Amino acid sequence: MMELSSDYSLTGKRAIVCGSSQGIGRACAIRFATLGAGVTLIARDEAALMRVRGELATHQQQQHHVVVADFTDPSALKERVVAHLAEAGPVQILVNNTGGPPHGALIETDPQAFLRAMTMHVVCNQTLVQAVLPGMKAAGYGRVINIISTSVKEPIPGLGVSNTTRWAVASWAKTLSRELAPLGITVNNVLPGFTDTARLDALFEAKSKADGIPKEEVRRQSIEKIPAGRLAGADEIGAAVGFLASPAASYINGINLPVDGGRLASL
Repeated sequence: MMELSSDYSLTGKRAIVCGSSQGIGRACAIRFATLGAGVTLIARDEAALMRVRGELATHQQQQHHVVVADFTDPSALKERVVAHLAEAGPVQILVNNTGGPPHGALIETDPQAFLRAMTMHVVCNQTLVQAVLPGMKAAGYGRVINIISTSVKEPIPGLGVSNTTRWAVASWAKTLSRELAPLGITVNNVLPGFTDTARLDALFEAKSKADGIPKEEVRRQSIEKIPAGRLAGADEIGAAVGFLASPAASYINGINLPVDGGRLASL
């Protein structure tokens, strides 16, 4: 493990990272483990979670765990997480990170898609925060970090359900940040820009089919909008999350932090 100032070290902390079988969730888990935290990985794919657990750094008393859960079923998610906490102990860091709704025209979207998305994001986020809150309160230290989207600042065409749901999460988080701040718990949102993940590739594929242009052209057009001139690596999002989880970020609360290479035109 790298030598760190105590302001940035997560040694002795435990974290839950949702959606950690791949992409940004996996990158967050790897970052936390490198910083010294014990990590609990949560997603549907047990085999993928076990592979990620094998990638995590282990130092001194670090222990990493796997919880298999489906975010379409908040009751089952709560049951499994509560049981895990009872066995493994409390956590001080929670990363809410769940795959977004598919690409498509909003006006053509089945209204049930909003219920599914709200369940997977807002309802599951609330469920998890309530489950981990007692441990955070007891420690006088808590970090809730939600991976959402730059769409909370500028809606993304073709992602109407996602835009709507991400706004809901951002508003939920801002409200919660004010309630939990006196307890030493911060609540912040990280807004990834175009990040080189399987999720982005699927969105490029969908847009390619919808617009009748090659996927590589969709990719090129997207990169053209980024001042940095490239997609983000998932590890770069993980680095921002790692900072917000650290003691150094104790006075940062209730914010939306874009990590987008400068793509957003708004402040």
